[in-house]
Amino acid sequence: MDSQLEETIVAISTPIGKSGIGVIRLSGRTSRDLVGRVFRSGGEALRDRSPLVGKIYDPKTDQVLDQVVATYFQSPRSYTREDVIEISCHGSPVLLKAILGLFLELGARLARPGEFTLRAFLNGAMDLTQAEAVHDLIEAQTLFQARVAQQQAMGALSRRLKPVKDQLVRLISILEAGIDFADDDVSVLSWQETDENLTKLREDLEQLHRSFGFGKIIESGLSIAIIGRPNVGKSSIFNALLDEDRAIVTEIPGTTRDLISETTQILGIPVRFLDTAGIREVEDSIEQIGINKSWQAAGDADRVLLVVDGSQPLGDQDINLMAELQGNSFFLVINKVDLPQKLNCDSIPHQLREVSRVSAKTQEGIQALREALFLDFTGDHGSFETEQGIITNIRQERLVAEALEALARSVSSAGNELPHEILLLDLYAALRALNALTGETTVEDILDNIFSRFCIGK
Repeated sequence: MDSQLEETIVAISTPIGKSGIGVIRLSGRTSRDLVGRVFRSGGEALRDRSPLVGKIYDPKTDQVLDQVVATYFQSPRSYTREDVIEISCHGSPVLLKAILGLFLELGARLARPGEFTLRAFLNGAMDLTQAEAVHDLIEAQTLFQARVAQQQAMGALSRRLKPVKDQLVRLISILEAGIDFADDDVSVLSWQETDENLTKLREDLEQLHRSFGFGKIIESGLSIAIIGRPNVGKSSIFNALLDEDRAIVTEIPGTTRDLISETTQILGIPVRFLDTAGIREVEDSIEQIGINKSWQAAGDADRVLLVVDGSQPLGDQDINLMAELQGNSFFLVINKVDLPQKLNCDSIPHQLREVSRVSAKTQEGIQALREALFLDFTGDHGSFETEQGIITNIRQERLVAEALEALARSVSSAGNELPHEILLLDLYAALRALNALTGETTVEDILDNIFSRFCIGK
């Protein structure tokens, strides 16, 4: 990988297609020389962070390809901490490919996906959690996702980890000193002090580990299946939550026979809603297929909305559905509250009394339902103080869990007053996991896996 850092890389950094402006980015020690061989600006030289208007010439024919703006970012004050030049030209795919071809002919190499960010990481401009956040920022579908990713890219998770790592390193240093200078008068922690330090470390990491539930929701979104017997208004609620007429609504039972899915957002969280076939006893084999899919959707979804009709007494089918769904995380939604109410809430099992009352027809309660779902999703993180840093992917979650497992072993060893050498084995294991989290000790194939998900040019 060190030899690859010696090469100058180039890529088109804007999406493929026609646009007003396209950007070509170069990074590497020869980038300024390569640009100087095709870029002319009336004798003016490129200066750090000073955009310069000029023309790109084909060196073979000496013909002008385009008028451009070139911006030079001198090492180390650049994204990659190498010499970086960005050329803004007209966004014609033909022009972009032609200018890119010039630099490739002059000796630059086409950048691989994520290679600019990889170089930023390898050159110490960011750690691995920040690099991953750059990818999340590019892939963000909502403004809230972008905001969280931006906080992570600015080092929120790294800052949250730093005091934990510092405390762990301090504890290791004290225990090591006690071993190295056992014959000298060196102060070593008592077993009680050691246990107190380990307990504090575990509490901090456990709190961070719990943030993964929220971080996973932010990154991946959620799926919600709308379940109920026929004609309780599932499709109407589906349309109301989406704020559009996506599903067909009629008074005929069994209108919906297949899954209908649509993605929207609830206060910045991407949510995929699934409208399902009404669940009932049927002989129609086609409708039965739809009902089977409804049960499968309920099992796969992150949340279930069980819809009942408030204008009718609670029926046996409703009660049976509640019993079947007891193992799922679900909301009971009482629909048609605009009509005279006949549903007796006392008939609802006590443990299922968390209900939302709505009218899909008049929109009454729909916004309150969205907000209730939102609070259920976010839990303790509803205030969105994400600048503290959170875990957003499986790699990060597994490494924090690995560190916690190592600390748990060290707590057990300390409780049994085993030799400090035994404690140190597990403390070093915890430190290695946290170092891998930020990329201080990361093998090359893991880096390849992380950065291969990036787009070319970033």
